[in-house]
Amino acid sequence: MRSKALAIASAIPLTFAATAALAEYPERPITMVIPFGAGGATDISARTIAKPLGDAVGQPLVMSNVTGAGGATGSVSVQNAKPDGYKMLFARVGSHTVSPAMKATLPYGIDDFRFVTVYEINPVVCAVRPDSGIESIEDLVARVDEGNVSYSSSGVGTLLHIAAVMVLDEFGVEDPLNRVTHIPQKGGGAAATAVLNGTTTFVCTNSSALAGFVVNGQLKPILVTTAEPLAGFDAPTAVDLGKPALQQLVGWTGIAGPRELPDDIADKWGVWMAEATADPGFVDSMESLGSIVDLMSPEEASAFIEGQYNTFRALAEELGMRIEG
Repeated sequence: MRSKALAIASAIPLTFAATAALAEYPERPITMVIPFGAGGATDISARTIAKPLGDAVGQPLVMSNVTGAGGATGSVSVQNAKPDGYKMLFARVGSHTVSPAMKATLPYGIDDFRFVTVYEINPVVCAVRPDSGIESIEDLVARVDEGNVSYSSSGVGTLLHIAAVMVLDEFGVEDPLNRVTHIPQKGGGAAATAVLNGTTTFVCTNSSALAGFVVNGQLKPILVTTAEPLAGFDAPTAVDLGKPALQQLVGWTGIAGPRELPDDIADKWGVWMAEATADPGFVDSMESLGSIVDLMSPEEASAFIEGQYNTFRALAEELGMRIEG
């Protein structure tokens, strides 16, 4: 009896120790992978939330830009990571709805990640250089007929790629894939800079990536994909121009981990994100960039992402942009 009692007693501390170990996550810094380059919408969002999120987590967040393949390189690094919560991803519309919709050869699907939340929504803005002679989307379409029009993006299969093609298609440009030159860059910031430098004619990207250029008068917005005017962007809306379908073009940012990320870790991220996105400084910064702070539950985020995927998959197939192999 005494031996049995000792065995039970000795097991209790082990149980408590195991529970305590789980409760102590995180015990060390967490690597946050940003799958796109500096200055783009994902990078801006990630670095804006870094301070309030780090305060909520209570450990340093190591921001790491792991770029390449339209966000796939950084995404795969998290997909293959140990599901212990120490390597997480800033998931983005391009890497987790547009690319899976457009590329059958992508090494992952949306089901390969556990989405903790989507926390930011931002519309798409098309812009040109102020001295380009292009004052409107109609001018841009007319320029296509003259030839030598190009657009920049953050990579093949990204939101910027499909956005430019969809806009041209909606405004009656036939065969935009072949009539307009696509010049991919290494991120959203680089895509905007390509227009500024005269490398490309126009870009359609998220409002947050363009806000600084627009405020400084370096780029001129000619279209916003919203129903209502977008503060800080003096341009007609998709609805104003009679193209409500363009409201489908919207960016988002979320947090994801490997598919097997445990419930207790995912739950902690939900608490931390609620605290971080309520930070007044973060909210003000996002709104100044034309973004909407919209914190989704894991269930809401998964449903939203699946809906986006289905929308872009249908669009890619319709426009002949789906890469099957």
